[in-house]
Amino acid sequence: GEWGEDLAVALLEQSGLVIVERNWRYRRAEIDIIAREDGILVFVEVKTRAYSAFGRPEEMVGRQKRKLLIDAAMAYMRSVGHEWEIRFDIVSVLGEPGRLIEIRHFRDAFFPGLDYC
Repeated sequence: GEWGEDLAVALLEQSGLVIVERNWRYRRAEIDIIAREDGILVFVEVKTRAYSAFGRPEEMVGRQKRKLLIDAAMAYMRSVGHEWEIRFDIVSVLGEPGRLIEIRHFRDAFFPGLDYC
């Protein structure tokens, strides 16, 4: 939720990324955070879970979600005229407001490739 995204923004900014957009929508997809880092356009999916009993947050970004994110990223790139390097990251937040257990940033978590279709 919003709490996890706020934590992710703070973590990314501390790491030197510049936040460009939040909650950018394209059709059925939403890109949680779009940032820039050294000329690279970074699309970030934030997954927040209170507990890891049914899997870690970062494991919840499956094939269909990746496809939606990639489609949305391509639409965003067209809309702003971005024609150079991109990256897809995941920020995993485990906990809930008042009880942060762990936050992790996975750089280059996935990329358009053979499993895209």
